[in-house]
Amino acid sequence: MEKSFVVTVDGPAGAGKSTIAKKFVEEFGFVHLDSGAVYRTIGILCKEKGVNPEDESSVVRLLESVEIEVKSEGVFVNGENYEGKIRTLEGGRLASVVAKHPKVRERVVKILRKSAVGKRVVVDGRDAGTNIFPDAQVKIFLTASSEERARRRYQELKNRGEKVSYEEVLEEVKRRDREDTNRKVAPLRIPEGAVKIDTSEKSIEQVWEEVKNLVKLRLK
Repeated sequence: MEKSFVVTVDGPAGAGKSTIAKKFVEEFGFVHLDSGAVYRTIGILCKEKGVNPEDESSVVRLLESVEIEVKSEGVFVNGENYEGKIRTLEGGRLASVVAKHPKVRERVVKILRKSAVGKRVVVDGRDAGTNIFPDAQVKIFLTASSEERARRRYQELKNRGEKVSYEEVLEEVKRRDREDTNRKVAPLRIPEGAVKIDTSEKSIEQVWEEVKNLVKLRLK
């Protein structure tokens, strides 16, 4: 079996992780494993099934009753792609609720590691390089000011037709930052050996050039 090659892209909400991860799929043919999307999916699944997302044991029982697969196209629950359901403000809120539970995080780590076996993958999230794949060949940490990240997220939600205000999105970004950095289990941290890139003043193309050159060196 081919050896796995793992690139992790960590950072706070709206730093550009998913956009950069998708570039790996286009340019290098990597499989994209979006860890945040798994938590969003679990949160939305709880809502659909009437499960309290605050109750860890109920969420774990729900996860034991379904088959979750992560692919470049999205997160699949029993064969159904949840991508179209999860990219909302509510999806983000529910994700941070279920992500607090240690047993849920353990389950998600197993799902992601299983999905990466023998493949070239790019994994983005809050703890991809610190907790899920601490031995990744390349680790990147993207960041940007909270205002810039809120502006990007607001634009993204508006383009999807969601009725939200910039102030509401900024408050949500700051709340998620607080939760992610203060979480007891696998908090948001810069992974050891990661290259940190501030994307506030950079275009996606500029960021991608930096990242691409790093990865090309390691692939050699």
